[in-house]
Parts: sequence; structure tokens; C-alpha cells
Amino acid sequence: MLIDTHTHLYLDEFAPEKIETVRRALDAEVGKMIFPNVDLSTISRMRELHGSFPDETYMAMGLHPTEVGETWRDDLATVKAEFDAHPADYIAVGEVGIDLYWDKTFRSEQIEAFSIQVDWAVEKNLPLIIHCREGLAEVLDVLKSKPVKPKAVFHSFGGSVDDVKAIREVGDFYFGINGIVTFKNSRLFEVLPEIGADRIVLETDAPYLAPVPYRGKRNESAYIVRTAARVAEILSVSPADLAEITTRNALTLFDGMK
Repeated sequence: MLIDTHTHLYLDEFAPEKIETVRRALDAEVGKMIFPNVDLSTISRMRELHGSFPDETYMAMGLHPTEVGETWRDDLATVKAEFDAHPADYIAVGEVGIDLYWDKTFRSEQIEAFSIQVDWAVEKNLPLIIHCREGLAEVLDVLKSKPVKPKAVFHSFGGSVDDVKAIREVGDFYFGINGIVTFKNSRLFEVLPEIGADRIVLETDAPYLAPVPYRGKRNESAYIVRTAARVAEILSVSPADLAEITTRNALTLFDGMK
């Protein structure tokens, strides 16, 4: 069994076949999937799809960094209210973090929103799903400032060996590997041995970042088998062993999964 630790199958990009997309993943032996929230508009859609597959899908609650804008305090309060109203429904805080790739306008607000949501993870004893794009220094500064650090995964990791080392100076975190590892220009083949199989979890980030040979098309959780095959090749382990290791890692990190 494989676990897709980060997929957005509930988004409108999958309408009207959201149900069929989950079934295709299950048919591909992707036995469990985690849905991280994005913003206020995605909460109901996420909950609806999860409700159709309550034993195979899990949810995380948070406010995505690119959704931090003028009304971020109110938006975060709404997210927190949802979290508090349904505490048993969410197995992680996510996806949250800092993204300065497209726009740095709300840099300070992103940092503050991330810091608040890190505190939620600590208070609720939940793992953290970190979105970090062009913001590693800021993310690490926030994590360093916390006397207690939550378990966490750096989602969609595409960084360097030096980035891995910098992250590990702060905490013993996990790294989410997706279709990027199959791209011709990816340097992750140099980085994965530094990470080690025991700190890798697999993900798709569907509908984004489809692995080769689907690159450029809409991604879906069933395609994680391509990512798993490439990771196994790089680490010189069998696909079966890689599935066993990464599934164990995911269940350790996201211990709310049954």
C-alpha cells in the first residue's frame, strides 16, 4: 500500500469526477490519502469528498500562505473556529507556511500567520504540513523561535543538500517527495540519499506537479506510483520495500490515521 500524504482531489479541477478520481487511486493501491485545506472556500468541498470516503481519506486544516491577504486575521479566525468545532476530524495542521515566490507583499503577515498555526500544532499535538517556497529562512526562523517544535513535513520538497542540512539543524523533520523527482531537471537524485528513506513520505500535490510521463497534465493520486518507482530507483531499494518504508513513515508522522 502507498499513502498519498498530500493531495487536493476535492478541488474543482476534478469536477465532476472527484469520486472516480479517488476510486482510481484506490485501484492503484493508494490506500490512504490526506487532504490539506487551502482557504475558506475549500473547507466544504474537502469535507464533502472526505465524507464519501471516510475510511480512506483524512483531512488537515490550515490557511495556505498564498491566501494570506488583507483579511488574514479574520480568515484565520474562521479556520480556527472550524478546527475547534470538529477537532476529531483533522489529523494535521496544513497546509501552512511561507511562499514568497509570486508576491512578497504580505511577507510579514505570512510569517505571523505561520507562527500562529505552528502554535496550533503544538497545542493540539498534531503534525504540521509546511508549504515553503522561496521562504526557507523565514520558515526556519519561526520554527527556531518555538521552545517546543511539532512533528512536521516539508511538503513538495525540491531543495538542495544544504537545505536538508539547514532544516535538520532545527528539527528532525520529514520531507514530502512528489512528481518533481521524476523531472529531467530535478536534482533530487542527489538529495534523497542525504534525506534517507526513513524521513521520506510520498505525495502528489494533485492536481499539480504530475510526474513523468504525465507532466503538464492534471495530476491525481493514482500517479503516485510513478513517483514511488523513481524514489525506489534512486535509493536502490525495491518498490515493495519503498512502499513499506514510506507507508510506515506516514503512519508515524500522521499518527491520527487508523
